[in-house]
Amino acid sequence: MNDDERQLKKQYYPINATLKNYLEKYRRLTKTTIFYDDFLRFQGSTVVFDKEQKDTLWIRVYYNEFERDELDTSLKKIYTLLHSDGDESSREFLNVDYIDFCTFGNSKPFRVKIRNILNDNYTHFYIKKADASRIFGLEIEHLISPNNINFLVHEETLIEEHIVGIPGDVFIENNLKECNEHEKTQIAKEFVKFNERCMIGLLGDMRSYNFVVIPIHDFDQRIFRIRAIDFDQQSYEGSFKFYKPHLFKENYKFSELVQNKLKPKSIEQYQIEERSIIVKRLIDTKTRLKRLIEAMKATKLAPQEHIQQLQEEIYEVTLDVEFKKANSMGEIVQAALNFMKRNYKFEDS
Repeated sequence: MNDDERQLKKQYYPINATLKNYLEKYRRLTKTTIFYDDFLRFQGSTVVFDKEQKDTLWIRVYYNEFERDELDTSLKKIYTLLHSDGDESSREFLNVDYIDFCTFGNSKPFRVKIRNILNDNYTHFYIKKADASRIFGLEIEHLISPNNINFLVHEETLIEEHIVGIPGDVFIENNLKECNEHEKTQIAKEFVKFNERCMIGLLGDMRSYNFVVIPIHDFDQRIFRIRAIDFDQQSYEGSFKFYKPHLFKENYKFSELVQNKLKPKSIEQYQIEERSIIVKRLIDTKTRLKRLIEAMKATKLAPQEHIQQLQEEIYEVTLDVEFKKANSMGEIVQAALNFMKRNYKFEDS
């Protein structure tokens, strides 16, 4: 069975009381009048093509008039909850331009485009089935990475803010060749750091289409950031290599940049830098992270054979007996973060 087949067989893990209490404490819970399943009642659809007329694997869906009016009202309300804490003063100026549905992969999200008719600015957000794996992935990213994640949960429905950037596979095909040598070196550095965050936080399946590259103009240069956009495979797979983005064939071009542009000493330096920064974030978010880990330990996130395989493989790398003692994915993540705190320090600014 290949990776894609295993991915499709991943089951949904429900939100239990411990996780729900955590989400409520940190204001991740909300109330809406619609659920993920309501969006599945579309009456028709058309294929969405990109500007090169390639199939994007998204379809634009259509609803009967009554249901569309109800969805539009609820989606505008969701937008205000996500972006302005429920302030509806701008609601009359919002328009739902379209709703798309992705049939590819495990999460099968709906993508909503909301436009402000006063200035024509628009944004997207996603409606997904709330899976405990995905929620823990979003929260870990929020706490240990440099990126803030905005999402809300209502019962079995997950609402995610759109993460702006160029999908990694698109960047490889269309943008990488336009980068100068300095920019390619900077991308290589960022990929090393991204690889470390995924491995330490046990975020799996970071193939090029599951993360984005973000160009940022800074004075007379352009720098790049890399961040995950899909958190479905958080702490699920048993193979440790599944949490190392540089090993996926889809990421070969990024791994090649690392090998061609960075010396081994530089790679090691950037790995240590990222681990030290993660340790600082662990200390800064100590109380919240402790509650999150307790919720993870109380939640089933993977089959027992995956847990046993992963704890053994990480132990072989670290020789840390805490991994051998772990009985859940939450305990493995806890052992990984504690390993970081024991072995890496940061300097106060």
